[in-house]
Amino acid sequence: MDPRLHTLTNIMRVAVGLMATLAGLDKFFNILTDWGNYVSPVAAQLSPFSTDVLMWIVGVVEFAVGISILTAWPVLGAYVASVWLLLVAGNLVLGGYFDVAVRDVVIAVSAFALARFLEIRNELEVRETRPEPMRRHSIA
Repeated sequence: MDPRLHTLTNIMRVAVGLMATLAGLDKFFNILTDWGNYVSPVAAQLSPFSTDVLMWIVGVVEFAVGISILTAWPVLGAYVASVWLLLVAGNLVLGGYFDVAVRDVVIAVSAFALARFLEIRNELEVRETRPEPMRRHSIA
């Protein structure tokens, strides 16, 4: 397999995985920002939880997604991250945070690309490790 594909997928895997893991952890500590400020009024009204509890739930999901990308289920985690980030972007649009929503859409596309790259890399690795089929030669 082309080592460039291996290197690129590993870089993207670490970047997206760490981003989700650290963002998830920060939902509990609010070091980067006060995450509750980014909950749209619509989401806050629809949620049965307080904004703090909602952010803790979001933090658990993001942490789990990040860990899955970094460990045993990177393809599944990357697909979940891409959908999750689109949902987050939708919430941000409803709250008027268009600049941050655009960023999350780009990260969602990156997570989707990571999932596809990992699938392609896995397919190539399987093909390379499969033994050549025996060919029958006929004597005419």
